[in-house]
Amino acid sequence: MSQIFNYGIDRLTTSKALAIANGTLKAQLSPSALEKIKDSAKQVRNIVASNRTVYGVNTGFGILADKPISEEDTATLQYKILQSHSVGVGDAIPNEIAKLMLITKVHSLAQGYSGIQLATLERILWHIENDIIPVVPEKGSVGASGDLAPLAHLFLPLIGLGTCSVNNEIKSTAAIFAEYGFGPIQLGPKEGLALINGTQFILAYAVKAVQRFHNCLDAADIIGAMTLESLTGTNSPFDERLHALRPYAGNKLVAQRLRYLLRDSAIMQSHVDCGRVQDPYSLRCMPQVHGASRNAWLHLKELVETELNSVTDNPIIFSSTDTISGGNFHGQPLALPLDYACFAAAELGNIADRRCYLLLEGKWGLPMLLMSDVGLNSGFMIPQYTTAALVTENKTLCFPASADSIPTSLGQEDHVSMGSISGRKLNRVLDNLEFIQAIELLSACQAIEFRRPYKSSEILEFAHEVVREKVGFAEEDRIFADDINTVSTMIKDFSFVEKVKRFCDEADVELDKGFEQFTF
Repeated sequence: MSQIFNYGIDRLTTSKALAIANGTLKAQLSPSALEKIKDSAKQVRNIVASNRTVYGVNTGFGILADKPISEEDTATLQYKILQSHSVGVGDAIPNEIAKLMLITKVHSLAQGYSGIQLATLERILWHIENDIIPVVPEKGSVGASGDLAPLAHLFLPLIGLGTCSVNNEIKSTAAIFAEYGFGPIQLGPKEGLALINGTQFILAYAVKAVQRFHNCLDAADIIGAMTLESLTGTNSPFDERLHALRPYAGNKLVAQRLRYLLRDSAIMQSHVDCGRVQDPYSLRCMPQVHGASRNAWLHLKELVETELNSVTDNPIIFSSTDTISGGNFHGQPLALPLDYACFAAAELGNIADRRCYLLLEGKWGLPMLLMSDVGLNSGFMIPQYTTAALVTENKTLCFPASADSIPTSLGQEDHVSMGSISGRKLNRVLDNLEFIQAIELLSACQAIEFRRPYKSSEILEFAHEVVREKVGFAEEDRIFADDINTVSTMIKDFSFVEKVKRFCDEADVELDKGFEQFTF
């Protein structure tokens, strides 16, 4: 906790945003940020006093941009914009996502181009630091004029409206104010617009997806290597020389990881002269398939970190005489890579399902359905039904939301990104992928025990033991849903990958050496 992040000044990364959200990194407004914030608010006050017409300061919004607003009504205008734009529907988004929205919004506003008051930012920081997180419905943004509806709900508590989650209990803002002894903020000119113009809903989902997707990519290599061992596959397709001839960075990284994961395996040595010419694609092509998904992840991460340090407000205030009404709030720069990442994540599940199927066929010395006594027992047949269902569900989620656009604001906002849907959809695909990976991991752990007395590499044997601490070998049928949920939790909470990584660190094995751009 000794390191401090300075909003509006330091460069924000996905890992830092998540660290601020979980309390492991302290963040503050530095003196230089305070100076920029105060100056920007002063410029907006000067605009109002000069009667110069500036969109959103003394005009209406959207199609109402030509409607003048009197000086005495400029504050009321900002109050009303939060009211009128709070039209979200559906379930509340996770608290972590809403908190990331607050953090990323503060960082954008603190750069000093939005005219926000210091008191407003300080109140937002109070919500972050005290984990009093506004309740935000998941649906209603088209991802263009900013994430208007979700951001409006996010900031309703500033004006005394809406509800917040406090220790997982939903409380009215009025009740929270009564408990803490303060009241609503009086928004100044442009502030309501600055609060709701921006991509922070899309961005928060993207930040979380970058973290989750990276974990799934690491898990895919470990689990895939275990499956290959169980099926007595060969490691020759992972030869460094082969991948130098088609040098995609993600492919080369995955091939290297597989070489390290399989190194010094007694199982591998036990079948070097088996005569099998080549393995099915789902084993042989892991560097190409997992690697392509890693390349998509890297593209998403790079663009997310550009967005994290961008100003996505409108209009932008350079000075009281220099303002620009543009389109920095448009979600297209994130919508496209989020959809690309959606396909890439779905493909990890697709190839994992194929490996699950291979494990059941009863080939290469494994018993059919991974159980010695089948007939009375169905073995691992039915868990693969679940992977098949989840893979197909993910395929239906792969339609790119960014390919669609519906005009809003009576045609003034005639092209929208739908990036809010892209972000939510990617995280739904990751939900399913984590279950698919859990089923492959369960199946691979079952299969590898039929290779005894031979053992795999030290790393993969450790990975096997991590699972066996929670779920035992299946001699006969049982409620496999319990096993799936147990192991999927190990994927979802990152503990499976983190434990394997710690083991590698202790063994002085650097799986990602030379590919630092892919680290999270």
